Amino acid sequence: MKKISMIALAGALIAGGASAGFQPDMPQKNSGMGGFVGGTENIVTVSQVKEMRDDVPVIVKGNIIQRMGDEKYLFQDATGSITVEIDNKDWRGQTVTPSDEVKLYGEVDSGLFKTEIDVDYVEKM
Repeated sequence: MKKISMIALAGALIAGGASAGFQPDMPQKNSGMGGFVGGTENIVTVSQVKEMRDDVPVIVKGNIIQRMGDEKYLFQDATGSITVEIDNKDWRGQTVTPSDEVKLYGEVDSGLFKTEIDVDYVEKM
């Protein structure tokens, strides 16, 4: 009887732990309601992004200064510039000019010869 109880308890703990995933401190994509998001953001620079490994989540702050092609843009901060990929849905209806400061939430897309940022969310400041 004790063995069955211990096995059931262990199974419940494992199942509960498996459903509790990491929740990043980023704006919710589909909430549509606004409100408080959470603690402090760790904003990194373009020069730091260029040294990071692939798929690392990042937040950068600066300006989108040029369109470079289909969904590709040149982003710049005080430390340099980098190509960013922003899908049409990630603009969320915002219009941004080179003089507008923005925060870009995304992941590092590090290739063999270049590093870019794959943007998930654009926030106009």
